[in-house]
Amino acid sequence: MPSYREFYRRSIDDREGFWREQAALIEWQQPFERVCDYDRPPFVKWFVGGTTNLCHNAVDRHLAERAQQNALIWVSTEVEQERVYSFAALHAEVQRMAAVLLSAGVKQGDRVLLYMPMIPEAAFAMLACARIGAIHSVVFGGFASVSLASRIDDAQPVLVISADAGSRGGKVMAYKPLLDEAIRLAQHQPAKVLMVDRGLSAFERVAGRDLDYAAMREQHLDAQVPCTWVESNHPSYTLYTSGTTGKPKGVQRDTGGYAVALAASMTQIFDGRPGETYFSTSDIGWVVGHSYIVYGPLLAGMATIMYEGLPIRPDGGIWWKLVEQYRVSVMFSAPTAVRVLKKQDPALLSKYDLSSLKRLFLAGEPLDEPTAQWIAKGLGKPIVDNYWQTETGWPILGIANGVEPAPSKWGSPGVPMVGYDVRLIDETTGAELTGAHQKGVVAIEGPLPPGCMQTVWRDDERFVKTYWSTIPGRQIYSTFDWGIRDEDGYFFILGRTDDVINVAGHRLGTREIEESIASHPNVAEVAVVGVADPLKGQVAMAFAVLKDASAAADPTAALKLEGEIMKRVDETLGAVGRPARVRFVSVLPKTRSGKLLRRAIQAVCERRDPGDLTTIEDPSALQQIRDLVNAG
Repeated sequence: MPSYREFYRRSIDDREGFWREQAALIEWQQPFERVCDYDRPPFVKWFVGGTTNLCHNAVDRHLAERAQQNALIWVSTEVEQERVYSFAALHAEVQRMAAVLLSAGVKQGDRVLLYMPMIPEAAFAMLACARIGAIHSVVFGGFASVSLASRIDDAQPVLVISADAGSRGGKVMAYKPLLDEAIRLAQHQPAKVLMVDRGLSAFERVAGRDLDYAAMREQHLDAQVPCTWVESNHPSYTLYTSGTTGKPKGVQRDTGGYAVALAASMTQIFDGRPGETYFSTSDIGWVVGHSYIVYGPLLAGMATIMYEGLPIRPDGGIWWKLVEQYRVSVMFSAPTAVRVLKKQDPALLSKYDLSSLKRLFLAGEPLDEPTAQWIAKGLGKPIVDNYWQTETGWPILGIANGVEPAPSKWGSPGVPMVGYDVRLIDETTGAELTGAHQKGVVAIEGPLPPGCMQTVWRDDERFVKTYWSTIPGRQIYSTFDWGIRDEDGYFFILGRTDDVINVAGHRLGTREIEESIASHPNVAEVAVVGVADPLKGQVAMAFAVLKDASAAADPTAALKLEGEIMKRVDETLGAVGRPARVRFVSVLPKTRSGKLLRRAIQAVCERRDPGDLTTIEDPSALQQIRDLVNAG
């Protein structure tokens, strides 16, 4: 086995040979004629002429060896149910769903929009779309009607699949009224709506449009629906990026390249093996849910856990209970979720048998050192960071322990993964920064590797303008993140280029200030935003959640604590990095997937409209900040 450095270099220097070998990880109905077509930069086509099918590779091809092995494990602490599907049972359910879709008029190339909670039927629907060559577009369940309508207009689905309701923290959220309103607002009118009735919320059916999934499934219990073989570059799905303003930006993914990239990542990065169990705590509405709840683990012949519920319900040990119960070997979560668990009884981390767990992977936002060390100590397991985007579909930076074990470094997601020719670029001159500890924009030289976005759905011009035209003098993909690289080639992400605070001419990344504040022993979580200031241009404003909230209850004690935190920032970043204020709140505003709503915080601080807050987990969080700002 070559060293990872050699393995990686070959993926860049000998793309044709390297990816030809990786393509053998999946099955092709017809061999490809060309590995990489980069004749029209920045657009790239992988495995040109080859025909394959995502559902075949995720489900059908495993039937010969592991038909009775667990494939999909659904656990809901919201409705107190668990369902386990073997590969054979999953195969049967996907064919039933595929038959329902075909009978509803869905054809190859048609779009199917999913607006669903975390239930098995959502996974069946995604796989069924892939099976018949339809293009699915999953919108996060519970999204606001206006936002959903804009996605309906952009995707132009012939069918919408939804459910009566989702549940979060024991509170039922009705989906059907939101969907009906979205369709009323949309210019594009889907011909049919397929409803999964969970019995959580009564709803009105629209005659002639709304179909009942349970009744239609009964008609197709013995369905035999063969896979539709599609050319490698046939779109598999579109997924709208979070935080989009104006016209939605649909990331368009291919089929063959995505399957190859995920299959490679499952062994190289996640060190997953057939017969093991993978547990990602994400949601199917996000890219992690697509890549590492539904497709990736199944492609690797692993069982995948699909979890509906909170990490602290019924208590903060529920995830670890599932690790023990289903012998999870690979787990993937987010730093925000770990910070939530920091407030729970630490004894819950050691209550269950975690001997099957090899590593815990964390991604979705920068992983600060205190959080990483806390969970590593509590679990007694390696914590592996990784960094990627909706646009790339799989990790850009990580540690390829499946190729060659290597140490993680606190605060770093790691080194470039195969196929990603990662550079650091000076944002002003476009020059490449080759020295250690030089701060630049993290960028990727084309072509992007297999599995990354092909384009923006129905908008090639926007794809080029948004991602490939922001660096002066060159066509290179911008991640819109600041980063540095150390002497060993490990990257450190410093935050979004648009989250830079310009204080009296000094450019400061919010991540740098957050890391400094988070190092205080009483800080559990922190968010820093830049707020407009007439004197300095911008000032940093910090909002922190404390481990011991009583320290902020007394004004004198709170002022003392704020001073301690300011001093800590002075010591690590200098006075220029000191926030104007550190204010204490009981909870930070986040989406249901755990992303901090920094732009909304900034808007409230500047007394602007924070915009669409449909996905906010706890509306009172933003109100706390508003009250503090108004109090002066």
